[in-house]
Amino acid sequence: MSYLILVRHGKSEWNKLGLWTGWQDVPLNEDGREEAKKTAGFLQDIPIQKAYSATLIRVAETWEIIKNTLKLGNISTVFHKALNERSYGIYTGKNKWQVKEEVGEAEFVKIRRGWDHPIPEGETLEDVYNRIVPYYQNTIQTDLKNGKNVIIVACGTSLRALVKYLENLTINEVCALEIGLAEAHIYEIGERGQVLSKEIRAENKSKGKI
Repeated sequence: MSYLILVRHGKSEWNKLGLWTGWQDVPLNEDGREEAKKTAGFLQDIPIQKAYSATLIRVAETWEIIKNTLKLGNISTVFHKALNERSYGIYTGKNKWQVKEEVGEAEFVKIRRGWDHPIPEGETLEDVYNRIVPYYQNTIQTDLKNGKNVIIVACGTSLRALVKYLENLTINEVCALEIGLAEAHIYEIGERGQVLSKEIRAENKSKGKI
């Protein structure tokens, strides 16, 4: 058995302002740095042996804070773009709630939570699923099957896509799924790579409402 830890990055200034960030490289703000330290405190009982991180700075900073807080200085870390957030295309940098007013509730829900609803110059949740799941299957899952405890630090949509695979969620279920900033979702993984159990630590009550 091994542990798989999924951590969403802490708050950035664009998160605070309600702006769609996507691939835009925005750093953590002070709240986000504190969130990362707090999350690390919830992981002290799990010996982490391998780390995977998205390449975006807000994610890399979150991992760096967790790594330093847990004194994991020599841990092997892989940064890969397959773990990056969804590209929000033409909506990148726009305020979510202003867009909601402009396009209406129904279209807003499709843009934000839909499975295959297209965004000009951007990605769908299905697109993200189709890049993160093969990477997990071909690379990360090998570490888990070899008994290593693995942490993945990534973004809200990329983690939602991976959770769909891990928990065999329906499209409706993954569209309704929320993963809060700096939350840690912890899975026990069996020797065949199957999920045995799950718990959420450092739960963020605001979830995706910001």
